[in-house]
Amino acid sequence: MKEKICMAAVAIAGVFTLVAFQKPSFDLKASVARGKDVYVTYCVSCHMEGGEGMEGAFPPLAKSDYLMADKKRAILQVINGASGEMKVNGVVYNAEMPGVDITDQEVSDVLNYVRNSFGNKGAAVTPEEVKASRK
Repeated sequence: MKEKICMAAVAIAGVFTLVAFQKPSFDLKASVARGKDVYVTYCVSCHMEGGEGMEGAFPPLAKSDYLMADKKRAILQVINGASGEMKVNGVVYNAEMPGVDITDQEVSDVLNYVRNSFGNKGAAVTPEEVKASRK
């Protein structure tokens, strides 16, 4: 009987140890909320409040096939900017977007905001992914 109680105590202690050392899950909802502020500061003047952009000048982020197609490309374009032709929702744009000098967390947050607003639904972009993309 004592042996079974000891084994149960060891098992319970093991579970608590695993839980204590688990990395907390990424809070996408909080990131999206923070990302709205970053968007308003750096992006809204071109991409507009509703992410609709300006046809012929600035591509839309709303329901954007281009934005949602490649997460790493989106990260790099926020960091480094973008230039040259890009086709977004069937329309060709050829404008220049400057890169933005913001933190990995802010890049993560703004991308989570645009990738989960304006009719988009995307997987989380973590600060660790942004940091890895900078290398």
